Formats: sequence, structure tokens, C-alpha cells
Amino acid sequence: MTQVIYDGTYEGWLTAVFEIYELKFDDVVFAKSEVSNALFFSDRYIVITDLQKAKRVLKGLKDKLSREGFANIYKAFLSDIDKIDETLFQYVKYIFSSAVNIEDDLSNSAVLGVRKAAYVTGRESHRMKAFVRFKLTKDNLYYAVVEPDCDVLPLIEKHFKIRYADQRWLIYDTKRKYGIYYDLENTTSVQLEFNANSNSSQFLAEISDDNEEFFQNLWRQFFKSVNIESRKNTKLHIQHMPKRYWKNLIEKIPDMKK
Repeated sequence: MTQVIYDGTYEGWLTAVFEIYELKFDDVVFAKSEVSNALFFSDRYIVITDLQKAKRVLKGLKDKLSREGFANIYKAFLSDIDKIDETLFQYVKYIFSSAVNIEDDLSNSAVLGVRKAAYVTGRESHRMKAFVRFKLTKDNLYYAVVEPDCDVLPLIEKHFKIRYADQRWLIYDTKRKYGIYYDLENTTSVQLEFNANSNSSQFLAEISDDNEEFFQNLWRQFFKSVNIESRKNTKLHIQHMPKRYWKNLIEKIPDMKK
């Protein structure tokens, strides 16, 4: 068994796929940057990301799949589901070994696994488009903190670039320690350390625009006013807005002390 170690990026994984075929490895497991102790005695192969090799794998997949099926590979990779890189590799092997399109063969465990993972990522990215809440800093930067189950920032980037084209903004993923920044022209991926107490009144007072507290409280009042208590359905509400999102939603944070 060979442990294939790559940098954790989609391009790195695609490069690994190319080199596994190139070197004719029979039995492989994947590791992201770090060597797994569980496979201490296995052979190890370190992949150096090569965009040209990655593009060749992508071209081969694109020629064998529908547009949706091709997109689902990337969505599945972003799901962060345990061992999804290995499931995807089994999926790719099945694709390249078949003379016909296999993406609807749900009797195959890899096909089903990829379909489910892509669905999870798609649902999470859809929710993020609705649940991102921006706050304004003193230097006119709108920032939002999110903690999605999946790595959805690459999928929601275009949506926010179009919707907030006239504002500088940053959406930061606390789980993965990176964000996407829009400077009125382009979006870039940024690595930074972010204050974990970003919802505290002290932190907001230090970085926020002078009117930010007023507008946040105004939004909370509006949110309360449009909710009819007699029609409250907590179970349905949580179904559409799971509690794991609440800590980053302005309307769910208690009014800040004056």
C-alpha cells in the first residue's frame, strides 16, 4: 500500500491522480500534507502540485461526464467528508475504466458517495448565501464570519462579488482559517488570524464603524417585528436555520450593551 501525500488542494489531488496512473500504483490511500501514523509501515509518495498535470486529468474527466457530473467532482472534494479524496479516486477509476457515462450508476458505492457529498456541499453553499451577515469596520470594509461544514467559499465567491460589487468585503471561514477578499475589482484568497471574540461588544467598539451598533440593533428589532409569536414553529425554524449558524447571525445575538 502506498500513502500518497498531497497539499490538500483540489489541484494537488488532481496531480496525485495523474501520478498514481503514471507510476502505476495499485493500492493507495491519501493524506493531506501530514503522514498518517496508522500507515506507518506503508510506502510514502509525496506529490508536488503541477497545474499542467491537474489540467490533463480535468480534461479527461470533462470528456467523459455531463456538465453537472463534472462539477460534482469539485463540489464533493469541497465537502470535507472523511476520506472523500479516496472515494473520489475510486470514482475517477470507474469513470476512466468505463466506455459509457457512469455518473448515474448509484449501485456503485463511489458514485453514490460522490453524489451525496456534492449534494451536501451544494446545500451548504446555498445556505451560506442566505446566512452571511456583514458588519462595517471603521475603514469601510464589510466583513462576515462563517463556519460552514464544507469549504464553500470558492462556490459563493461569485454570488457576493455580483451582489456587493460596490463594496469592499471580506468573508472569513474560522474553521479553515482563510477568507475571500473583494477590493471592488477582484477577489483574492487571504490567510489571516481573526479575533475569535468577533461578536463581543469590546471587539466591535474597537473596529466597527460608529453607526454599526445602531444598525445591528435596528436589524434585530426588524427581525423581531416580522415574526408573529402565535405562528412560531421552532422545529421548522431550526430546520431552515440550523442552530450551528446562530452564533454568526446578527439577529440571533442578544442586543449589545450600550
